[in-house]
Amino acid sequence: MLTEHNQKAIAGLDPAPVWNIFAGLAGVPRPSKNEEAIQAHARQFAEKHRFAVKHEKVGNLVLSVPASPGCEGAPIVVLQGHLDMVAEKNAGTKHDFDRDPIRLVVDRDSAGRRIVRADGTTLGADNGMGVALALAAATEKDVMHGPLEILLTCDEEAGMTGAKALTPDSIRGRILINLDSEEDDALYIGCAGGCDVSLDWASPVSAVEPGMKAGKITVKGLTGGHSGCDIHLNRGNAIKLLGRALQRVAAEHPLRLTDMQGGSKRNAIPREAFAQLAAPAAAWEALSRAAAALQTEARRNEPNCVIEVAADGAAAGPALSAADTQRLLTCLVGLPSGVLAVVPEIAGLVQTSNNVSTIVSARQNGSLRVELGCLSRSSAWPELQSTMHQIAAIGSLSGAKPSFGDAYPGWQPNPSSTLLKKCVEVFKSAHGQDPHVRSIHAGLECGIIGERVGGMDMISFGPNIQGAHSPDERVQIDSVAKTWKYLKAVLAVLAKH
Repeated sequence: MLTEHNQKAIAGLDPAPVWNIFAGLAGVPRPSKNEEAIQAHARQFAEKHRFAVKHEKVGNLVLSVPASPGCEGAPIVVLQGHLDMVAEKNAGTKHDFDRDPIRLVVDRDSAGRRIVRADGTTLGADNGMGVALALAAATEKDVMHGPLEILLTCDEEAGMTGAKALTPDSIRGRILINLDSEEDDALYIGCAGGCDVSLDWASPVSAVEPGMKAGKITVKGLTGGHSGCDIHLNRGNAIKLLGRALQRVAAEHPLRLTDMQGGSKRNAIPREAFAQLAAPAAAWEALSRAAAALQTEARRNEPNCVIEVAADGAAAGPALSAADTQRLLTCLVGLPSGVLAVVPEIAGLVQTSNNVSTIVSARQNGSLRVELGCLSRSSAWPELQSTMHQIAAIGSLSGAKPSFGDAYPGWQPNPSSTLLKKCVEVFKSAHGQDPHVRSIHAGLECGIIGERVGGMDMISFGPNIQGAHSPDERVQIDSVAKTWKYLKAVLAVLAKH
């Protein structure tokens, strides 16, 4: 649905077919787990262009696109992207991701390059730009291609349930171009696998001692970002910073937790977190000192980090015991976070990482239930298992109940791929230089598609996108044109038979 605002925003951008489709996608709410509207939008697009469309029960769509005249005998090429997006917004931004369209803004980044971003929210270029490129390739008359299948998966950002539901019969093609990468000078041929790890505490609450006062400590202003693509940048983790500030003081003063919240998405580095607690006056003074020291430390990498302590002086309600609070904080401090191992054979490539993603608490039958979520990633399955069990062991020692979920396989690189060879040749011809051939420390759906469908020759590429999974998300306008030109050239080569 192309809103008037977005139509004006993208006016004059090149390539127009791609930007028009992208702006239409931006007008349709599509957070993970709430994708009925965007699926209906994609079906209407297919019907408008008279493409056969298969709608799988889980929510995946497969559009069958006839070949360009004379290319009917070419092998089927699958263009693949996901319909959902991460729903993140800045504090103070009024936006309902289940109802409101994304408002596009044309701007310039710090290097002076023209970009498109959103007004205070995630942009949805991950993966709306990939979907727009695929749909434009299917409909533009100047694109030469063989038979195409446009595979639009659901729920990629919240568990990859769409890809996990695929079968060998879902698609006919066995050559796949994934359009969910974010660097226009790279071809990706591998990715990490991952698994969610949850730690769950349920501890009784009781009245606090006389003289304890309620208050709140807040961490905010962090950059955040993608917990795979950005994990090597050593950005601050709001939940870890919060835990460190509290644990420093809990070793000497009784702290009693009443609430803790932080992060919002399993695959985003948390930008904000807070805790409400009861503590004596001396503890609040110590917390203010600890917060100031930690804020100074954090600002070396996070210049906008703010750690606020506010003791409101009110009497505190029922809270966790000081001992239960201490166990929880010790676990928070002890959990691995960030890059844990690199691939020995490939300089700079992260092999294993963990992101402490979310923490939520709620009162329940006289207890405070606290659930902490991590997303562990690795391109090596034994290392992934080791990290998962390390987190579970630390949680168990602190009285938490650990659980695992939404595991998905990695995508093992195939340097001998026929598709890779052709794509490298096209890149050199189009751009006069070799592409970077890489594996990515993020969960592309290719690993799951390769496992579920089988027999696939796959590659991934896309335009330059920065800040995915955060309100700083932006896509470079010139890079979209570059990727569009390259995609058309690749399809033309694959159409020859």
